[in-house]
Amino acid sequence: MSAFKEINPKEIVESPFKLIGDDWALVTAGDREKFNTMTISWGGVGIMWGKPVVFTFIRPQRYTFAFMENGDRYTMSFFDEKYRDALKFCGSKSGRDYNKVKETGLTPAFTENGSVYFEEAKLVLECKKMYAQSLNAESITDCESVDKWYNNDFHKMYISEITKVLVKE
Repeated sequence: MSAFKEINPKEIVESPFKLIGDDWALVTAGDREKFNTMTISWGGVGIMWGKPVVFTFIRPQRYTFAFMENGDRYTMSFFDEKYRDALKFCGSKSGRDYNKVKETGLTPAFTENGSVYFEEAKLVLECKKMYAQSLNAESITDCESVDKWYNNDFHKMYISEITKVLVKE
């Protein structure tokens, strides 16, 4: 972690709308021995139960889903534009079929808690799950969104405390 410094979540200066929606992120779950990462472009940040949180959405058919379910921590790594191809690869290929670290050349690093992130990231959020619930058609009030984004394959939403923020020095 020598290339990073820890900051308070309130000190994040970049827009979460840009970071998640435009720049994308890698969500990485698992541990030193076995982990998977996938690209996300949906999510959010806020405050819940007096804690800084992220909202992360993952479909059950994704390989990363089992890693999310089996652990209580994960990371969100954000990158400069020069890593766009790596993000595209991690969002379109499954860890069941590809070694994403080998294919992208990204370098895994580990927090004190054993969470996996990447040395090439410019910003890393370490997250601890607080709440999880599967989305369902009956609860979505925007019917156009159901028709546009789902074919009965709803995401699971994780609300997670941001326990550590690392920024590139």
